[in-house]
Amino acid sequence: MSSAAAPTVGWRAPEVVEELPSLRLLVAEVEVARGGSLTGVSPPDIQQRLRERSSRFRGARAVSIRREPVPAAYRVFFRHIGLDPDVVRTPIETAVLERMIRGGFPTGGLLADVLLIALTDTGVPVWALATETLDGPPGIRASVEGEPLGAGRNAQLLPEGRLVVADSRHALAILFDEPAPAHAPRASTRAVTLFAVQVAGVPTLFAEEALWTAASALEAP
Repeated sequence: MSSAAAPTVGWRAPEVVEELPSLRLLVAEVEVARGGSLTGVSPPDIQQRLRERSSRFRGARAVSIRREPVPAAYRVFFRHIGLDPDVVRTPIETAVLERMIRGGFPTGGLLADVLLIALTDTGVPVWALATETLDGPPGIRASVEGEPLGAGRNAQLLPEGRLVVADSRHALAILFDEPAPAHAPRASTRAVTLFAVQVAGVPTLFAEEALWTAASALEAP
């Protein structure tokens, strides 16, 4: 996918469509053109962009972030699926709290920093999967009792009814959580599948912008 291409919409199981019609997964496949390790130290331009985002989330903005329209939409959705957003924080609130504690957004390596920039620019969370580990396009469904989270002998077993991002064979990630280790990009991964979670009240433009931000940063040589 070029950074200018439109993302695709992931599939949804019938029960998800019926119960959560506004929940969508936007997906973009990206060939990583930047040199070096995806998990290694970010290049100077990415570190500079992260410092610039840190300066935007000071004082009153950091405290009031939950009342902005896009963060507020994720709080509403969390409550709708039975999560208390004051206990299980939304991705943007988690990132801003970390920024307040540390005095700036901490760098976590190239891929983590790119995803954090996309999140702080738009309020929309983006995750990455190693494309080579997928069996078909990702979508959203409910988990089956006792199924493993990801491939691998030591995979966590899931309870019934958790919302998960999945391909045709595996649950890849619990919704709003990090991908299972077997499907997370590694240092040498060159093809990644990005996905953004869109809920009611989040404009499609914002979700597409989040994917574009991450994709363009990874595609830059």
